[in-house]
Amino acid sequence: MTIEDHPFGAEVHVHAGGQGVWQARMLLRLGVSVTMCAVLTGETGRVMRHLLEDEGIDVSAIEREGRGSAYIHDRRGGERIAVVEDEGEPIGRHELDELYGMMLKEGMASHAVILSGPAGEEALPADTYRRLASDLRDTGTLVLADLAGERLAAALEGGVDVLKVSHEELIDDGLIPDDSLHEIMGAMRALRDRGAAVVVVSRSSDPLLLLDEHGFLEVRTPELEVADTRGAGDLLTAGIAAGLATGESARSAVTLGAAAGAMNVTRHGLGSGDRDAIGRLREKVSVRPIADELDADIEQPVTGRVSPDGLVALLETEDEQ
Repeated sequence: MTIEDHPFGAEVHVHAGGQGVWQARMLLRLGVSVTMCAVLTGETGRVMRHLLEDEGIDVSAIEREGRGSAYIHDRRGGERIAVVEDEGEPIGRHELDELYGMMLKEGMASHAVILSGPAGEEALPADTYRRLASDLRDTGTLVLADLAGERLAAALEGGVDVLKVSHEELIDDGLIPDDSLHEIMGAMRALRDRGAAVVVVSRSSDPLLLLDEHGFLEVRTPELEVADTRGAGDLLTAGIAAGLATGESARSAVTLGAAAGAMNVTRHGLGSGDRDAIGRLREKVSVRPIADELDADIEQPVTGRVSPDGLVALLETEDEQ
């Protein structure tokens, strides 16, 4: 729940939220059907199901009684002030077994699966992500992970097709000492060695980086006025998933993800954005290969299109695939 100012008094908004919800919402806006798997708990869970289904999201859920995750934020003063934030109760063993089976069933019926983080740190065991990543990939499903900490490590052990992580999360997890390109690129190589076929690192307002079997790419979007930065990284992942689900390569899909994430910062609604506007912004995304760390330090002008070297790299990638 969010309380905002209105000329005639306080205005209360009730929304479904969280990493997976924002990603599902963006996938729908990009024209991709999506099923959300979750545990819905108590009164907030019952409200959540209705809100999600009203948006057109298919919900496959385990329902239970108890205290569900929720928050109340007050934005009447212009800034977001947390009044109440509750992570809810952890998932029990029997509920986890049901949830796992449901996620496997829905995952095997999908082109791609995003593994997102739960509402609370104690919601479910991190090893669940290792098992899911391994089992889903063994069935031929594309697996994307947007995780950090123990959950990231567990997913890597299972193996993922695409890993998205922010440079702040790399620092928080002790994988890099600072945000220098040299350190980030080294961490990306290590993450590939640990089980990620493609690694994407968002770097706040700096160009994001992608590493696959062909090497590094730098992906730059036009600078837009920021209304709210929350959720931009999640929508980057959703855009990549949408591209992969419709048959694009990771190097192509990352431009859709970059545009979706960039468009989101111009809005207060998380997971929102106009599909046509995102498509137009995607045309302005600039891509260039990075041969090594020294090349990465060379500033490149924003041309509003793929650079010649980047175009050659993309064409070579498509030919090889």
